[in-house]
Amino acid sequence: MNPLKYKIGIIGLGPIGQTFAVHFKEAGCEIALTDLDQEKLKLIREEGIEICGQMEKKARFNHIYDSIEELLDHDFDILISAVKAYHVDSLIEIIENKVHNNNFYLLSVQNGIDIKIKYVSHFKDSQFLRMAVNFAGNMQAPNKVKINFFNPPNYVASIDDSQDEIAEWVAEVLCSADLNTEKVDSFEISKEIWIKTILNAALSPICALSGLTMKEAMENSDTLEIVESLIYEAVKVAKAEEIKFPDNFSKLCIRYLSNAGNHYPSLAVDLLNNRPTEIDYMNGKIVDYGRKHYVRTPLNLALTNLVRAISHKNGNR
Repeated sequence: MNPLKYKIGIIGLGPIGQTFAVHFKEAGCEIALTDLDQEKLKLIREEGIEICGQMEKKARFNHIYDSIEELLDHDFDILISAVKAYHVDSLIEIIENKVHNNNFYLLSVQNGIDIKIKYVSHFKDSQFLRMAVNFAGNMQAPNKVKINFFNPPNYVASIDDSQDEIAEWVAEVLCSADLNTEKVDSFEISKEIWIKTILNAALSPICALSGLTMKEAMENSDTLEIVESLIYEAVKVAKAEEIKFPDNFSKLCIRYLSNAGNHYPSLAVDLLNNRPTEIDYMNGKIVDYGRKHYVRTPLNLALTNLVRAISHKNGNR
């Protein structure tokens, strides 16, 4: 495994983007970074990025750009998109307007179902890779991430299985920096993305609407009953979509979520701070696929519409 075989650009320096940046740098890769937050970029230039909590790491970077357009002029082979799902359309527009020779690979690390559809409608299937990320963190400062949990491994795949060598390289590089990641095939990555979406959709809107942390929501019998019903609806939809789960999958989800930390998921943080949310790519997608298969999803629909209504009231369309 040669960490310099591929040069990496990372767009979006929230908890996910910063965590990947530090681990790729630790592995010896050449990294270029950018974000919309200029204060964040200034601090990263001056102090680097610090990871704390369940991981303790620091790294400094040589290639930090003030805009996506500037980063796209950098020589890179793999472009990692770590922006929120609702920013993907504008990111694709910038890439298409700026880059006329798409001789690079796109790796999406966004939450939610059907993100790939946004990309492959503009780029070749063979150009696109997808990752299911199984860690989460909160920003302690613009350049400091506290990792609240990591349930390894992460999963990475080429969505048409044509670029297994690239996916294998990504997995090996991250593993070399102790961020356990496995290369899987396109069918397995689809299942893992559904699993992560079901887990996110079971707690994120409840925390956003109630103000409870994940731990508090799981310890409250009233909200736990809602969590169980959300999972039940989502699993019925996923099975209709021919996603294969173990027989006790719903119980395994509850066991997994029972270990959730005493903090807010990212969707709740966004709603509480009057920012747009990714609800359309979580519970909203469960509702959409339920309609496709004539599976009723009343709880997912109610929470999706409530989060949308609050978000719209806050001025986020």
